[in-house]
Amino acid sequence: MTDSRRAHWEQVYRSKAATDVSWYEARPAQSLQQIRASGVGLTDPVIDVGGGASFLVDELLNAGYRDVTVLDISADVLRKVSERLSGAGTTVHFIRSDVTSFRPTRQYALWHDRAMFHFLVQVEDRKRYLNALRQAVAPAGQIVLATFGTGGPERCSGLPVARYDAATLTAELRPDFQLLDSSLLTHRTPWGSEQQFLCCRFTRAAEK
Repeated sequence: MTDSRRAHWEQVYRSKAATDVSWYEARPAQSLQQIRASGVGLTDPVIDVGGGASFLVDELLNAGYRDVTVLDISADVLRKVSERLSGAGTTVHFIRSDVTSFRPTRQYALWHDRAMFHFLVQVEDRKRYLNALRQAVAPAGQIVLATFGTGGPERCSGLPVARYDAATLTAELRPDFQLLDSSLLTHRTPWGSEQQFLCCRFTRAAEK
């Protein structure tokens, strides 16, 4: 599955500009709001999982964050983001990996994932994702996780997706993570259609 998934996303990012994918945001306002709400410090490590060509990393650098990692399965998109950041990205770490086979070598104060988790429609893929998540998020660390809501599309980029409400997404992360905040929002694609997103913030539960 990893090889076919990698081939799919390499083709997407070779054939489309950053502004021509349905999930494009000129400014990731909701993600930034949730990251600010987490209270993570400017020197704390933050990872953007499935970051693609998102401008979140640019905004984080502009806001003063100094330890940012972008993980994506596509080498092509990571190269493009690195070139886009140029000298401004000297404090950004790039990791090419399928998140389901990601083996973190450090822990992060915040894990951000906008629109990647919902592509994991197979139970085993979600288990592998959660294993990486548990390894990567530090004690008392937080997660900002956005997926399609129950009113969102059933497919994206030619692939089936899972749709969630706050209860079903929380059930996926229990008992290791506790829900702090959730909201529904409408994302407008570059061609004007509307997609319902669910955005949740979780904290790592204290060990008993």
